[in-house]
Amino acid sequence: MVDGTSGRQHGTHHGTRGPDWPVVDEAVDRGFLGTIDPMVIHADDGRVVWEMESLDFLAADGSEHVNDSLWRQSALTARHGLYEVTPGIYQVRGFDLANMTIVEGERGIIVIDPLISAETAAAALMLYRRHRGAREVTGLVYTHAHVDHFGGVLGVVEPDTAVPVVAPEHFLDNAVSENVYAGTAMFRRGYYYDGHPLARSSTGRVGIGLGPGASTGSIGLVPPTLHITRTGQEEILDGVKIIFQLTPGTECPSEMNLYFPDLRALCLAENATHTMHNLLTLRGAQVRDPRMWSRYLGEAIELFAYRSDVEFASHHWPTWGTEAIVDFLIEQRDLYAYLHDQTVRLMNQGLIGSEIAEDFEVPPALARRWHTRGYYGSVSHNVKAIYQRYLGWYDGNPAHLWQHPPVAAATRYVEVMGGVAATLDHARRYLAAGDLRFAVELASHAVFADPGDAAARELLATGLERLGLGAENATWRNVYLTGANELRYGVGRTDLSAAGLLSALTVTQLFDTLAIRIDGPRAWNESFAVNWVITDTRELYRLELSNGALIHFRMATPRLADLNVRITRARLVQAVESGSFSGVDMTGDASVLPRLFALLDSPDPAFPVVTP
Repeated sequence: MVDGTSGRQHGTHHGTRGPDWPVVDEAVDRGFLGTIDPMVIHADDGRVVWEMESLDFLAADGSEHVNDSLWRQSALTARHGLYEVTPGIYQVRGFDLANMTIVEGERGIIVIDPLISAETAAAALMLYRRHRGAREVTGLVYTHAHVDHFGGVLGVVEPDTAVPVVAPEHFLDNAVSENVYAGTAMFRRGYYYDGHPLARSSTGRVGIGLGPGASTGSIGLVPPTLHITRTGQEEILDGVKIIFQLTPGTECPSEMNLYFPDLRALCLAENATHTMHNLLTLRGAQVRDPRMWSRYLGEAIELFAYRSDVEFASHHWPTWGTEAIVDFLIEQRDLYAYLHDQTVRLMNQGLIGSEIAEDFEVPPALARRWHTRGYYGSVSHNVKAIYQRYLGWYDGNPAHLWQHPPVAAATRYVEVMGGVAATLDHARRYLAAGDLRFAVELASHAVFADPGDAAARELLATGLERLGLGAENATWRNVYLTGANELRYGVGRTDLSAAGLLSALTVTQLFDTLAIRIDGPRAWNESFAVNWVITDTRELYRLELSNGALIHFRMATPRLADLNVRITRARLVQAVESGSFSGVDMTGDASVLPRLFALLDSPDPAFPVVTP
């Protein structure tokens, strides 16, 4: 499907698939050892948190409702089971959005990236042990700070585990900023890009490009005990030698690659997968740096690729053979460099992000490769992300400096067009002409001007649905179809929460979770100070409410305060979560903490997106 204006398929600007491209990638099934049947994973309460049975329809040859290229990618990412990467390294794929990698050591196993949920990680570990024996977990590695790479840790170890937990420097700060501070907004937007409310079918969800989707089980975190602080750092875990490469600012602000010299195996975390990746994910994140991403891939080639027999990542399937690995990484390297350099070149000629994205094409030699196509990231939103990274949201046009917010703008646009009915007539005309983008823009104005108008909602849903069914990009498909679904049926159940991460937070981060919930206007006239003694760590903190802001910091010596609290860190976690300080040792004004918690706002995990 095309948008009727530019003639290009929306989502990616790669052109069409060539007949010389193999539809089947034999590497996907290489090393397969087995899976579970049925492929359904439950929580303790009986709720299904992950299943793959509903993707069986992807075994067909295709569908008129799914882009051919996306169908191929979705079918490949729907494979699941335990796979041997090379003797001593195994991956469980298709048990969640990411892969869980298992490296066999002298006494047990090292688990790399234990998925999103404890339930899926436990099932993955059980599958491995069924085929390879009941080896104990002797080490953990988080390649980066995204929840699909650490959230299931409590499915493979206990919270008080003594095994080394390895992560790149600044891991915890970045895990918290994404999954706790902005967690509610990201999870809500994530329901769109994951297509979570959609049924898995040829007219609904077919995957996410990077994997089949995301599980909805129990999320936890065991803090790292060993941080990687420099490229070239070597560590031995359970007799296995690992050389690390730090790659900050690539796919995650805190990320690293791993090289296993004795196995001639290179783990590229999420820095090189079988798709163009996001420079700014549609769920929201910090904008990534394609310039450094490309350079770190180049560094990985020089450091490791020429002495590797297999390359694998935390998504998708491996690449075998030194020459194939080098070619794959060169193409990935060049892709991100080209996106960056050409966007900046055109930006310096005065084009804004949307103008650059509209006609941007990647080199034909890259366009012919499956792994550079935009199933997860896209040329369109990656180019706009690069523009945003350098120049921000403002495009330099003074007319765009102080625009009305959506409802106020919609009301005015609809008034100019002669009312909701006239606006919808215009939208139908553009829809019939194939200009789906402008049709949904007009229909969205109608919905925001009058959200109760059923015709406006249905017309917008129809336009979004047509955009979704034509998209090669899985996340574009999901956000379009989810928007249509919510317009017709409302907001469904939202399962994910970052509450399970609280126990891993530092005291400063715990206080941050309170500060970002303060209802500022209601707190303008409140003022108090609290001294906190964390008795088990012997730390002293001060918390002050001033001018609607909750300020907190460590102190060397106590100062006069309205309230003094002595509490353990574990009890503080409970209190932050529950708001109850029953039994806690306090002296001073006991009304301070109830006043503080009365000022906290509650995040809305089901806030509206396609309606006001």
